[in-house]
Amino acid sequence: MTISLYDASVGSYLQILDAAQGVLKKGLDWCRDKGVDPDEVVEHCLIEDMRPLRFQVQQTVFHSAGAIETMRSGLLSFAGERPRPDYAGLQALLAQAATDLRALDPAEVNGWAGKEVLFRIPGRDDRRFTAEGYLLSFSLPNFHFHAATAYDILRARGVPLSKLDFMGALRLAD
Repeated sequence: MTISLYDASVGSYLQILDAAQGVLKKGLDWCRDKGVDPDEVVEHCLIEDMRPLRFQVQQTVFHSAGAIETMRSGLLSFAGERPRPDYAGLQALLAQAATDLRALDPAEVNGWAGKEVLFRIPGRDDRRFTAEGYLLSFSLPNFHFHAATAYDILRARGVPLSKLDFMGALRLAD
């Protein structure tokens, strides 16, 4: 069986981004039912030395739609100061990332197979990946970590979520 770069990246990102939108929707519904300000939940952390929900959602977007831009350009760069969106802003980030990914041409993405991707951190040696190596060893692990952590924050707050909420729509055989 052969799997394309598009299926491994965009297909995987969309499955979880769509699920994450549902998770945030359930979180918002829970906030309304419990009288909790959703913007307070945005700053909630699982544990003191971890980043809040806001950061986890932003990183989910960075390691999906942002990873596509990295593979396209061949250079991983990190944004400076991040905005501090409210709950609705986080929902909009996830929706925009999914929209952007759905607009991609599979042939373009598949054309990046074997392309060099540089991970450049000032003051350090560049790390060189192929697009596939970047996707499989950096982008996808980070993407899943941050998406799962966002889920975990909401679950820890009491939002009634299940594993199926996190997994989203499975890519079943026809």
